[in-house]
Amino acid sequence: MSKSYDMSSSTSSSDCSETGIGTPTPELATTAIAQAKPGRWRVLLSLFALYTIWGSTYLAMRIALVGFAPFWMAAVRFLVAGGILYLVLRLRGAPRPTRAQWIGAGIVGILLLAGGNAGVAFAEQWVASGLAALGLAAIPLWTALFAGLWGRWPNRLEWCGLGIGFIGVILLNAGNNMWASPPGAIALLLAPICWALGSAWSQHLKLPGGLMSSASEMLVGGAVLVVISLGLREPLPAPTVPSLLAIGFLIVFGSLIAFSAYGYLLRNVRPALATSYAYVNPMVAVGLGILLDGEHITLLGLLAMLAIIAGVCLVSFAREARR
Repeated sequence: MSKSYDMSSSTSSSDCSETGIGTPTPELATTAIAQAKPGRWRVLLSLFALYTIWGSTYLAMRIALVGFAPFWMAAVRFLVAGGILYLVLRLRGAPRPTRAQWIGAGIVGILLLAGGNAGVAFAEQWVASGLAALGLAAIPLWTALFAGLWGRWPNRLEWCGLGIGFIGVILLNAGNNMWASPPGAIALLLAPICWALGSAWSQHLKLPGGLMSSASEMLVGGAVLVVISLGLREPLPAPTVPSLLAIGFLIVFGSLIAFSAYGYLLRNVRPALATSYAYVNPMVAVGLGILLDGEHITLLGLLAMLAIIAGVCLVSFAREARR
């Protein structure tokens, strides 16, 4: 849908320039205004989707865990969502990924989905959904650090942001009784590292174009998650109505709509605005956990959230200023 909008917008502007008149005709002006408004609304709706949907997926994962073991849950989510997206794209004429693109998508899918997202689901067996969201708020910090592996080391201001953010990570792990379950705490430490490494590495891999990249990553990541689940001998799903509804929410809203909205923002707005969900999601997740699941957050947890978000903001500001 975003492709058709972009094409129509460029067509209108080229038609206007070809008239050779400094001011567009009333018909063209009316068309341009009509197209500009949906564009603004799409940006706002896409941001709203990222802020609310991705912020609420942490609680949805916790509900889904009632009927699904964590790696089974993630495998079902990504195989179904990836399969639907792949089929739709192929029916619309998108080419099949090449072997090199499948390999690149596999690397990214394993790191982001099997290591990152499923790691969070594993941790949420013991860790509150709001705390899990706070742990993943550190992703932009790790991403800035991993960028140095490809020659783009942080500048002085970014190092300051990294320092503040990682102080927040330390506070998060020092309090909130996270280490009462070492497997959950370790998984929550590794999940943002995997996601950040996959994000940084993806810029240097050969990947399919457009949404086919997301579809391929979800398919490979989902297949790997099935292998992990079988290797760990997780029990087969025993779904309840709430867990099935949560899985459906994660598939439709978390993996299809939100990913599409994120892709649209990356193509149409500044990166700083597109990635601003990293500041908002933890607050949404914490609020939903408190309101709907009886979770609570300590004073140390609040300080950790403020430090992590402040560090992410500083890193993002430094990155934009660098450009």
